Amino acid sequence: MAPKLERFVSPGKGDGLRAAARIQRGESVHSAEALACCVSNKLSRHVCHHCFSRQETLLRCSQCKMARYCNTTCQKQAWIGHKRECKCLKNLLPRIPTDSVRLAARIIFGLLNPSQSRSEELFTLEDHESHLSSMSEQKKQGLSQLASMLELYLQQEVSDLEVTSALPPSCQEPLSLIAKVTCNCFTISDGELQEIGVGLYPSLSLLNHDCRPNCVMVFVGTKLHLRAVRDINPKEELTISYIETLSLTEDRMRQLEDQYHFTCHCQLCDSQEKDGLMLSGNESKWCPLKEALPRLEGLKAESDWPALLENCSQLLSTVGDDLPDGNLYKLKMTDMAIDASIHLGHWEEALGYGEKTLPVYRQYYPDPHPVHGVQLMRVGKLQHYLEHIEDALDTFKQAFKIIKLTHGVDHPMTTDLLMKMEECRSELDQKSSSCLRIEEN
Repeated sequence: MAPKLERFVSPGKGDGLRAAARIQRGESVHSAEALACCVSNKLSRHVCHHCFSRQETLLRCSQCKMARYCNTTCQKQAWIGHKRECKCLKNLLPRIPTDSVRLAARIIFGLLNPSQSRSEELFTLEDHESHLSSMSEQKKQGLSQLASMLELYLQQEVSDLEVTSALPPSCQEPLSLIAKVTCNCFTISDGELQEIGVGLYPSLSLLNHDCRPNCVMVFVGTKLHLRAVRDINPKEELTISYIETLSLTEDRMRQLEDQYHFTCHCQLCDSQEKDGLMLSGNESKWCPLKEALPRLEGLKAESDWPALLENCSQLLSTVGDDLPDGNLYKLKMTDMAIDASIHLGHWEEALGYGEKTLPVYRQYYPDPHPVHGVQLMRVGKLQHYLEHIEDALDTFKQAFKIIKLTHGVDHPMTTDLLMKMEECRSELDQKSSSCLRIEEN
C-alpha cells in the first residue's frame, strides 16, 4: 500500500509531513512503533514495562527493583531491551533517573543492538533539532544536569567508543541527545488519555503543530496511530497539537515557545476566537477560581480527594449560575470535581458535574477529538451505573460518533464502547419486556 504521507519543507516551519493523497476524516494515516520508550516513573508500579498495560499486581524485576511486568511472558520478551538498563538502574540505586534520561539511554541501548535499529529512523533522529541555540541559559543548565545524570547512569555499562559507533554525530554529546529527546518525544497515553509513558517516534516527530489540527494521535500499547479528524487534500500539511489546547491563546503561545521554541501563528491563535468564551462572565467571579487552581492541582497530585472535592464544591457553589459553564476556570474546576467525586464514590455528584461539562466540550472541540469522546464515555458510564439507561445509551452513541473516528473501529476503547451500548440496549429490552408482562397481568 502506498504511504499516505510524505516529508516536505513547510513554509516558515522547516521540515514537516503532508498528505501524499486525499485522506478522509476518520481514516488511519500512519502507525509506528517507538524507536525507544519507557514507562513514566510515577506509574512504574502500576504499568507493565513491556506491554504498557495497567495491572493491579505486577511482577517486579529482582535485580533493579524498578521494572515490573504482567507475567513471565512479558518479562522474557522485555529482557533484550531491559538487560543493559537493568544493570544501570541497579548501579544507580537508590537514585532513579528521570524519564528523559531513561528514554535517552534506551535509544542508545536500542541502537547498540543492530536488530532494533532502523535506517529511516536513524536519519530522522540525526535530522531533529536540539534547539540548544535558542534556549535560555536557565533551561540549558537544567538540560546539562540531565546530561550529567545520563553519563553517570551509563558509565559502567556503555563505553564512549560504543556511543560514538552507535549514534549519529549530532547525538553523540549527551547534552545534544537529551535536548533532542525532550523536544521531540511524545507522551504515551492509555485509551482514556491518561499518561503512562514517553517514547520517541522519529518519523512522526516531523509533524508540525496547530491548535486546531487535522490529525490526532492515539496509542494501543506503545504503538502510535495517527488518524485524520478532517478531510485532508493531497499536498495539505498534516498537523497535530503538541499541547492541550483548552487554554487561553497567550498561555498556549507561551507554553509552545518555552517547550518547543517557536511562535504559533495558527488560525486559532491569530484570531483568538475562543478567548472570549474562556473568559466569559464577570472577572470578579472567575478570578478567585483562577487563583485557586494551582492549589487544587496540588491536592489532585497528592490524591487528597476529600479536600479537593470540598474546595471545588465550595468555590463552584459560590459562583453558581452567575458564571457561565463555558468559563475556562469554572470548567477546569468542574472537571477536578468530577475526578474527586469518582475517586470517593460519590456517583450522583460526579454525574451532576459531568453533565454540565458536555455542552461546553462541544463548543471547545468542534472537530472529532479524543478528549471530547472520553468525556462523553465518562458521563455515559456514570449514567449507566446509576441506571439512567436511556440517557446512558444516548451519551454512548454520541461518544461512538467521535471515538470511531479518533480511535478507529478496532481500538480497544471502541470495542469497550460498543459493549456498553449493547448492555444498555439489552437492559432496555428487559425493562420493556417486564413492563409488558405487568400490563398483561
